[in-house]
Amino acid sequence: MEFIQFFIDFVLHVDDHLLELVTQYGTWIYLILFVIVFCETGLVVTPFLPGDSLLFAAGVLAGTGVMGYPEALGIFLLAGCLGDATNYFIGRHVGPAIFQRDSRFIRRKYLLEAHAFYVHHGGKAIVIARFVPIVRTFAPFVAGIALMHPHTFFFYNITGCVLWVGLLVSTGYFLGNLEFVQKHFSLIVYGIILVSIMPVLIGIVKAKFGKGEKKAEPTEEDYLKAAASFDKRKQN
Repeated sequence: MEFIQFFIDFVLHVDDHLLELVTQYGTWIYLILFVIVFCETGLVVTPFLPGDSLLFAAGVLAGTGVMGYPEALGIFLLAGCLGDATNYFIGRHVGPAIFQRDSRFIRRKYLLEAHAFYVHHGGKAIVIARFVPIVRTFAPFVAGIALMHPHTFFFYNITGCVLWVGLLVSTGYFLGNLEFVQKHFSLIVYGIILVSIMPVLIGIVKAKFGKGEKKAEPTEEDYLKAAASFDKRKQN
């Protein structure tokens, strides 16, 4: 319970905690930030780590001279790109096993839907997912399972990461000195989180209350076909 309270406080007051870390660890802060963002984007078991608010807070501190602006951009770009790449290759290699049975964390039904989503939307899904917490952690993993072509993935991975990091860090950098931002930082973090999860909330509402025919539940044959297509493409 104490950890949960600390985590919530850290997210809502990430600027203060980040300043404490800079004061305590100096330039090692860049390694700490790298590890946090790498884990948030690269490991499907850590989607709860702060992403958007952390980037914005780092931009604010860079604007006040506490951190370097180019350094913050560089470390987040590197962590985000490498994290997604790691997640992609993990998904690519565990794909067949995932389709064999439901796991504790992931149901095959959702993987099958994600597979169809990536086949239909392609690389655009990677870019869009960058701006949606939790979803951005699973997006590269599912892209790997769906066997999205590596060249396609890396193009959209880098594009999405540049947009994500550039927008949030730069916004914090240029607006961080405003009195309103400094006095209402927690409120701004709430706003960032709300805007980020809005697509997910809309999707849940549509699925719950939307009209139309319900999709048939996937059969075991559907899962076997997905696994077979994975193995076939892997051999090519």
